Amino acid sequence: MTSYYPPISYIVPPSEDGWLLKSILQKRMDVSRKLLSRLKMTDLGITLNGERVYISVKVSSGDQVQIRMEEETSEDILPQPIPFEILYEDGHLLVVSKAAGMIVHPTHGHYTETLANGVVHYWAEKGERVRFRPVHRLDQETSGVLVIAKNPYSHQHISEQMIAGTVDKRYTAFVHGVPALPSGDIDGPIDRDPLEPHRRIVTPDGYPSLTRYEVKEVYGSAASRVELKLESGRTHQIRVHMGSVGCPLIGDGMYRHPLYGQAAGSRSEASAPGEERRAGEPAVTADGEEQQVQELAVTADGAPLPPGDAARLAQIAELDAAIPRQALHAVRLAFRHPVTHAELVFEAPLPPDMALLQEKLRQSAR
Repeated sequence: MTSYYPPISYIVPPSEDGWLLKSILQKRMDVSRKLLSRLKMTDLGITLNGERVYISVKVSSGDQVQIRMEEETSEDILPQPIPFEILYEDGHLLVVSKAAGMIVHPTHGHYTETLANGVVHYWAEKGERVRFRPVHRLDQETSGVLVIAKNPYSHQHISEQMIAGTVDKRYTAFVHGVPALPSGDIDGPIDRDPLEPHRRIVTPDGYPSLTRYEVKEVYGSAASRVELKLESGRTHQIRVHMGSVGCPLIGDGMYRHPLYGQAAGSRSEASAPGEERRAGEPAVTADGEEQQVQELAVTADGAPLPPGDAARLAQIAELDAAIPRQALHAVRLAFRHPVTHAELVFEAPLPPDMALLQEKLRQSAR
C-alpha cells in the first residue's frame, strides 16, 4: 500500500469558480510540470473534495484541492548517529547549522560521516520516511545555516526562490587586508580554472556572479570582518571574489594570499601556512611555525623578499595558522515557507573557532 506525506490543501475562492483544476494546481498551488506528472501517476496524488479526478475538470467555489506526495527514503545513504544542530523543523523543512569540516552529501571517496548520514539516521529514529534533499550546499569547511527539504514540493519552491533571488543568504568572513571601499559589489564572472579544474577563477567567459559586501570591523591594516550577501550561487563564489579584490579569506588553503606565490616556502606541499588541509588539521605546529615563516621570507630563486613583503607575509602566515579552515560562516538565511508562505529567518552565531579568531584580531589591533 502506498504511503503519503500529509496533504497540501487549497480552498477555491469565489473568484476562481469555474477554473480548470490544472490551472489551480499550476497557477495557485505552484506545482511544477515535473511534480504534476508524478502526482498524476499515484492514486491519491491529486484529489478534489477527496475524490481522484482528471485535472481537466472544472472546480467550484469552496472546493478543496489536495496534493499528496509518496513517502521516500534515501536508501543509498547509510544512517549514522552523527550529531548536528537543528535550528527548525516541521513536516516540510529541516534547517540546521552545519559544522565546519562536515560534508553535506556523500560523494566519491566520502560515503560516510556526512551531514546526510546523520540526518537520515535522525529521521529513522523518529520513524519518518524522508529522502535527504538539501536545497543548497555549503563547502566542507564552511559552517552555518543550511536548509533541507522534506518533500519534492518544498524543494521546488525554495529552489525557485533562490533562482529568483528572493532568498536572503548572508555570510560572515574574516579576510586579509581591508577592501578599498567600506561596501560594494563584486561583479565578476566565475568558471573553472583550466589549469586546476577543482579551483574556480574570475574570467570574462565565466558565469555571471555577484557578491555584495560590507565591512563590519577593521583590525588595523592586517584584516577585516565583512558581511557578504550572495546574489548568485557559484561554487567557491565568496572565496574567489574576495581573493579577486586582494582580500582572500583567512585560513583558506585553496585560495591563498598572492604573497605566498612569491616565496620559496610556498613550493613545499607539506604544510606551508594556509595550505589546503584536512578538516580539523592545524595549519602549522607551534614548533614549525617560526621555521616556515623564515622559509617564506625567501623568493623561489633564493633572494630575500623585500622587507615590507616579508613582514606582511609573516603576518599573513600567522593569521592563516590561527584557524584550521577558511574563516567563512553562513550566518543568516531568510525565505518564504513553501506551504504557509510565512517569512522565515534563521541565524547561527559565530562558531568557536571563528569567535577565537575574532578575539585574536581584536587584541592584535589594540
